[in-house]
Amino acid sequence: MTMMDNVWIDIGALDDIPRQGARLVKTQIGCLALFRTATDEVFALDDKCPHKGGPLSQGIVHGASVTCPLHNWVISLDTGLAQGADKGEVTTFPVRSEGGRILLEASRLAASKDAA
Repeated sequence: MTMMDNVWIDIGALDDIPRQGARLVKTQIGCLALFRTATDEVFALDDKCPHKGGPLSQGIVHGASVTCPLHNWVISLDTGLAQGADKGEVTTFPVRSEGGRILLEASRLAASKDAA
């Protein structure tokens, strides 16, 4: 893929999210949770836990997972899949860190809006 294939939107500074923390971003398709790991990897997921819709952006980040604050479901930040015996999935969105900025891939947002 080239930059011509994808449009990346600058949505803020990496330092706006503490290590092992999260921030909420409001988009045209709803709220996304942005996560930053201890190793500065960034991930974007729908902000609703697949169990009861809990706010993942308020969860605890550990490794490459987040634990939902409502019922302790553990969600993979990379795949959006519930871990362990729990079954469910959260929509993930392409995001990257470049030059200290967080970039979110815009066409994926449009595709999700069309599918909704």
